[in-house]
Amino acid sequence: MFVKFLMNPDPTSGTPDMTAIEVQELMDKEAIRYLPIVDEEMKLIGLVTKSSLKSVIPSDISQFSRFEVSYTLSKIKVQSFMVTDVVTIEEDLPIEHAAWLMADRRIGTLPVVSDGKLIGIISDSNIFIAMTSLLGAYEPGIRVTVLQPDKSGVVAKLTNAIYEKGGYLSVCVGYYPKNLDDKWISVCKIQNLEQQDIEDIINNLEEASILDIRQFQEPK
Repeated sequence: MFVKFLMNPDPTSGTPDMTAIEVQELMDKEAIRYLPIVDEEMKLIGLVTKSSLKSVIPSDISQFSRFEVSYTLSKIKVQSFMVTDVVTIEEDLPIEHAAWLMADRRIGTLPVVSDGKLIGIISDSNIFIAMTSLLGAYEPGIRVTVLQPDKSGVVAKLTNAIYEKGGYLSVCVGYYPKNLDDKWISVCKIQNLEQQDIEDIINNLEEASILDIRQFQEPK
């Protein structure tokens, strides 16, 4: 899964001559948390976030009239408060690279650029959508979490055993659990088998234990 498949390819953007009040109105209208700022050639030159916009709004705003606040914001240019050292990403990079960048830099969005030009934007919301897809959140079946030793071939033994009993694996992902050395956790979504059948299959595997098993329930 790559950035280009999840990004918004037509993001709302602003220009450096916009005022704070214009930026605020645009972000409210489009219901967006981030606004890339581009020049006339669509080159990315900055990014406005809710935090950077809030920094120019008077902290004691309640002491001012709406007109006074609007007048003040109409005099502030976006260049004075936009983020200029913007972390970006390219569209052909894998989605986990985008997730790593956001987590490492503690940011919620990445403008997508090509030769410096803005061609899209990807946010933490897009990452959450990818995660629900990878974990099969909307796939029917039985979800089982299995703990196995971190050894070559253990996942193959698990998936082969399910296949040999007529099960269909619509999802199977894994990760290293924290505080459990030399262990591996697989999360699988299985169709065409009853829960008891799945429990029997896994319990018959060497060095495999079920941490959780449950029937699919559509998220509400």
